Amino acid sequence: MKNVIHTEKAPKAIGPYSQAIEINGMLFISGQVPVNPETGSIPEGITAQTEQVMKNIAAILDKAGYAFSDVIKSTCLLSDMSNFKAMNEVYGKYYSENPPARAAFAVKELPLGALVEIETIAVK
Repeated sequence: MKNVIHTEKAPKAIGPYSQAIEINGMLFISGQVPVNPETGSIPEGITAQTEQVMKNIAAILDKAGYAFSDVIKSTCLLSDMSNFKAMNEVYGKYYSENPPARAAFAVKELPLGALVEIETIAVK
């Protein structure tokens, strides 16, 4: 049976989707944009935005009883591939050992004018 995961410590969904769904020991986290859930604002710059995205992912993982060590796959969406190196530096701090499989793509634009969005899959 699927379990809908929601926490106030991550931004509310801006469309008809859930923050995350857990089913059969797997957690599927919807793409997180860098909205600070306390203020509703998006920080300036790719470094600060990636840090906020990772904080949002951490809050959802925690709510569902998972950790970054449980993450097996990430998909990173960037508004511009010139931001890849800076995003990668922040991202790497959260996966210093045994990082998950990952894909990174540049897209035409992201919701709310964000520079980065990351979706995540974790397994227990």
